[in-house]
Amino acid sequence: MFSVNEAIDSLLDGGQRLVESEEVDLISALGRTLAEDIIASMDVPPADNSAMDGYAFRQGDWQDAQSELPISQRITAGSVPQALEPGTVVRIFTGAQVPAGADTVVMQEHCEGSQKAVRILRLPAMGANIRPRGQDITTGQKILPAGHRMRGQDMGLLASQGIDKIPVYQRLKVAILSTGDELIEPGRKLRGGQIYNSNRFTMHGQLAAWGFEVVDLGIARDDPEAIRELFETAAATADVILSSGGVSVGEEDHVKDVVESLGSIDLWKIAIKPGKPFAFGQVKGTPFLGLPGNPVSVFVTMLIIGRPYLFCCQGTTDTTIHAVLHTACFEKRGSAREDYLRVRLGEQGLEPFSSQSSGVLLSTSWGDGLVRQRVHEDIKQGDRVEFLPWPVLN
Repeated sequence: MFSVNEAIDSLLDGGQRLVESEEVDLISALGRTLAEDIIASMDVPPADNSAMDGYAFRQGDWQDAQSELPISQRITAGSVPQALEPGTVVRIFTGAQVPAGADTVVMQEHCEGSQKAVRILRLPAMGANIRPRGQDITTGQKILPAGHRMRGQDMGLLASQGIDKIPVYQRLKVAILSTGDELIEPGRKLRGGQIYNSNRFTMHGQLAAWGFEVVDLGIARDDPEAIRELFETAAATADVILSSGGVSVGEEDHVKDVVESLGSIDLWKIAIKPGKPFAFGQVKGTPFLGLPGNPVSVFVTMLIIGRPYLFCCQGTTDTTIHAVLHTACFEKRGSAREDYLRVRLGEQGLEPFSSQSSGVLLSTSWGDGLVRQRVHEDIKQGDRVEFLPWPVLN
């Protein structure tokens, strides 16, 4: 079996961006991947501005706390000030542009006076309470690199540059299909031996959360010709194919054989729990990810192995999953496979779900994330373990 890291490295070594670029409105850019570096075209802030409500003045004009300085103008945010008259102060508000000639802003709480003149009771340091031009961003600075996946704060950052459209890569198109004679769709009445197709919704929902376009091909029956037909459709309509079930060694597991007849299986069986029967290859030149059939195995292998590869195909440069160290409130012996445990964050630390079976999908909604237990690594009460909260995986 391949180790988890070997599997991920193998997929990424052969991975490449599969989509071209397009321009989109900034307001709809959440989750999209930048196709070009974004270079600042202006300083932010574009001029010195006040960090406080107070008075702007020149330090050399202050004599002592008993001396009054006349107020020569009033500056609000959005207005253009005149230069500071020597020997005066200006009333200024947070965010307002500091007038030429002023070198300090004193908070209004440290002043006394009227609408015509004030006394500065406590002299602040030179330059106090002034946000200098370019403090945030300077012209010509690279503010976001190509391959960066856009977040809400990134949208605000680009808006501060006056940018309203950005170049991004097109959404990766992923075809999904489930296999199994026992599967039916929700909304229909179960008959003997049948189960509802949860994998379709897990795959669809997770891919949509990652910002990919989903081509939903439904259920393939346990028949080689039916599976072949759906795989040929998938290869012709999508950038990547994602299937669940049929990649193990049972007599009715036909996916592996069909894929090999249409392309190749380049990797099969991972030392991961849950999810050992994971497969990777290609169908008529289209990359194929074969997930196991058990619902938690689908979920875990999508997050841990599928996610880095799919983002690589999208053109996203940072595909690393960053774990958080947290305290374990349980004990578990290690094994020959890397284990991903569904856990909840309790008052004393991380608590595991009562059953870690690959069929217990409730554990994924109950939990706050996964604990990664390395091969042959024993976990004891109070140990610091690798915790992967759900937001880290999205």
